[in-house]
Amino acid sequence: MKVLIIEDELPAAKQLQRLIQQHRPQTEVLAVLDSVETAVEWLNTHPNPQLIFMDIQLADGLSFEIFKHVRINVPVIFTTAFDQYTLKAFKVNSVDYLLKPIDPEELQAAIGKFEQHYLQPQTHHPQIFEQMMRSVYQPTYKLRFLIKIGQQLSFIPTSQVHYFYSQDSLVYLKTQEDKKHLIDQTLDQLQQEVDPKSFFRINRKAIIRIEAISKIHPYFNSRLKLLVQPKAEFDLIVSRDRAVSYTHLTLPTKRIV
Repeated sequence: MKVLIIEDELPAAKQLQRLIQQHRPQTEVLAVLDSVETAVEWLNTHPNPQLIFMDIQLADGLSFEIFKHVRINVPVIFTTAFDQYTLKAFKVNSVDYLLKPIDPEELQAAIGKFEQHYLQPQTHHPQIFEQMMRSVYQPTYKLRFLIKIGQQLSFIPTSQVHYFYSQDSLVYLKTQEDKKHLIDQTLDQLQQEVDPKSFFRINRKAIIRIEAISKIHPYFNSRLKLLVQPKAEFDLIVSRDRAVSYTHLTLPTKRIV
């Protein structure tokens, strides 16, 4: 079996090579490459290996950039420290992955899968890798927020948050149970971390869950005034520039009144 390793961390590359040759002593490691640039150059000037082990994050970018510059017609097993749930998005038949630190049994299973399905020469469609690239570039959003209650720390699922707001230079979240919690983030940070399909930045001081809105009133100077559940302690006014964007949101159960 002829293998190519693309990994920018030397200790990780040596460990992977050792484990591969421990499970398959006959394996020939053709090269160990540490960047997108060197991988593209090598793949364009050498015969294809039978299998590629590829880290996702390399010294000069994501390894998916390699597929933009060279046609790869062999199976790839990714070795990565990425979150396990994110990786489910691109776990397709032609590819497997190993989470770091690599478990020897998982490595053996991945090689077994390769030998069972891909040892014979075959062509892998570029669409498979395009699907993986779309998945890895798709943003992921925060699922929970760490809060402090007395001397204890706890988590609030994002699904229970109805809005965020700033007050006296502090930022709070309000839950659907009308409970207020201080969080250690700015609204600008939160805007990047919550799903824009669910949350809307109405102005400099508030981000609202769309489903928390009960009524929308026209307000002077081409703005909008929102009523939300639970009730806010202050007026929620959609700024004029954001009001234009707001009217394009899909609100099947809401009407401007």
